[in-house]
Amino acid sequence: MNDAQQTERKTENRLDSFLGALKKGKNQHIWKMLSDLHPAEIAHILESLPSTERQVIWKMVNPDDEGEILLHVNDEVRAGLIKAMDNDELIAATDGMDMDDLADLLSDLPDIVIKEVLHAMDKQDRQRLESVLSYPEDSAGGLMDTDTITVRADVTLDVVQRYLRLRGDLPPFTDKMNVVNRFDMYLGNLDLAKILTCDPSLTVAGVMSKDLEPIPAMMPAKEVAHLFEKRDLISAPVVSEDNRLIGRITIDDVVDVIRDEADHSLMSMAGMHEEDDMFAPVIHSAKSRAIWLGLNLLTALLAAWVIGLFQGTLEKVVALAVLMPIAASMGGIAGTQTLTLIIRGLALGHIGKSNSKWLLYKEAAVGALNGLVWAIVVAAVAVFWFHDIMIGVFIAAAMLINLLFAAIAGFSIPIVLKKMGIDPALAGSVILTTFTDIIGYIAFLGLATLYFI
Repeated sequence: MNDAQQTERKTENRLDSFLGALKKGKNQHIWKMLSDLHPAEIAHILESLPSTERQVIWKMVNPDDEGEILLHVNDEVRAGLIKAMDNDELIAATDGMDMDDLADLLSDLPDIVIKEVLHAMDKQDRQRLESVLSYPEDSAGGLMDTDTITVRADVTLDVVQRYLRLRGDLPPFTDKMNVVNRFDMYLGNLDLAKILTCDPSLTVAGVMSKDLEPIPAMMPAKEVAHLFEKRDLISAPVVSEDNRLIGRITIDDVVDVIRDEADHSLMSMAGMHEEDDMFAPVIHSAKSRAIWLGLNLLTALLAAWVIGLFQGTLEKVVALAVLMPIAASMGGIAGTQTLTLIIRGLALGHIGKSNSKWLLYKEAAVGALNGLVWAIVVAAVAVFWFHDIMIGVFIAAAMLINLLFAAIAGFSIPIVLKKMGIDPALAGSVILTTFTDIIGYIAFLGLATLYFI
């Protein structure tokens, strides 16, 4: 059993233990288990429980952990937990939180709690919080933490060492300090390793690095994640439009972005939101999914209408009704393969004007080649099954046409949707499936109609 399987098994056992203890009323056992868990692990347990059991567990959580747990649960679960807390509990939960974390949580709190939290802050902390809140949540400015250590370029490493000793501790994930001038303009960064290994008499300017470009505050969070991945960063400075240092982003924030993007892509393909509560009440879940089901019904009716156009042909040749789903289904699968590849390429920034035409030709060629191979296979099966060579010819031609068009559609739909400002992961699969169904039916039934009618 590998590490991932062991972790999964451990999580399942832990959840079973909580549910078993709840049923037996073993509150002392539950308190003991909660005290041994990290807030992120408690958040996972809460997301894995129905709402009634969730509230029972939540009341047993250590109040000192409530703020961090609220940060780790998804939006819908968080809203339910916050609703069950009184104002004093919520104010206490925000105590001591980092500014970037507090900014994430603040928008979900009641107005009266927000006012109390802001009122309790000193002027400097309030300004730091306002700095984070002034940027979109999905931007570098929205991700950043304003707690960052800065040094001047003209001081010696000995001065920096004495400053760090006097300070006593460092913010989490501090691998470097940012170098600024007296106007807080970003100049470069100073690795902690150089502070320890270089001659203390050297100045910061003599050993600092200028290789790391700062991140603009308005850079989208996805681009920030790609930057961290490509450069293997642990932290990176964030600057305003005038190159003034305003904060830093750390790897833990980037991991959250990557996870959220993965959840978003997966859930969007089913018309759902990554923050949906898996254990929400039946009526609530049914409402959230009804719109997507309605949209799919409309596309299914469109495909059914296309089939209805060939009703006369189907009545005369029953074999066509048996075989017609094959071309549509194969086209849907082939198109989805291309669609998934292109959506991933767009998300990673691998596709641009310079290589899109080559990629289109390549996907069309793959579709045509697969179409030819499987057309021969399906034609042979059809001829053997129905003893009619022409039906084999029709299904083979339809297969080839649909797989070719499916590849082109799978490539084009995400790019067009992105240009229109629509998430390809959300709408791409529905449009593609409808397209391949219609092309498959028209190609197969249309050719048959021309021959038999």
